[in-house]
Amino acid sequence: MGALPVLYSFRRCPYAMRARLALSVSGQKHELREVVLRNKPAEMLAASPKGTVPVLVLPDGEVLDESLDIMRWALGRHDPAQWLAPPGASSAEMAALIAGNDGDFKRHLDRYKYPNRYADESGGDAAGLALRHRSEAASWLAQLDARLAHGWLLGTRASLADMALLPFVRQFAHTDPDWFAAQAWPRLSGWLAAFEASDLYVGVMGKHAAWQPAA
Repeated sequence: MGALPVLYSFRRCPYAMRARLALSVSGQKHELREVVLRNKPAEMLAASPKGTVPVLVLPDGEVLDESLDIMRWALGRHDPAQWLAPPGASSAEMAALIAGNDGDFKRHLDRYKYPNRYADESGGDAAGLALRHRSEAASWLAQLDARLAHGWLLGTRASLADMALLPFVRQFAHTDPDWFAAQAWPRLSGWLAAFEASDLYVGVMGKHAAWQPAA
């Protein structure tokens, strides 16, 4: 057997999560190296000096260090669930939805979940900053709830958009679960709950010891 692609990952990172989802659904075998973010392995930094996960190192030495590139690489090789072909939308619409998540929504999510990291924006009121950005993020989530009339964001089955967005919606929901559960987003809540109960999700969320290079 030839060398396998090597994935540097961190279990709870939503970017790494979406990469693992695509690798799993595609059936792409790989070596998983769980990273401790405060002690990143030199091998990962040599492959991708920016130091963020996920990083996929292919057997020929090519490095993919953007989560969407990893998803598209894996699905380009094998896409049994047809994530790249949403039944109810164009590829451009799917790309725009993912861009909205990775842009404005991610910005609001970071300030909601980690307001103390943005002292220069809070004016000393971290709680107020968090609430403002929660409200902004909620407007986006309400739009997603409306999109889920057919069960998925872009039609009657899952697509790349669903699996690219779900890890971030999950992170938002777990920031204040009681508040999230109280919102009038029945479709969104059901979509997230089904994802977290799925074999695919459970399969990529197993715990792994931090990777260490061979002595």
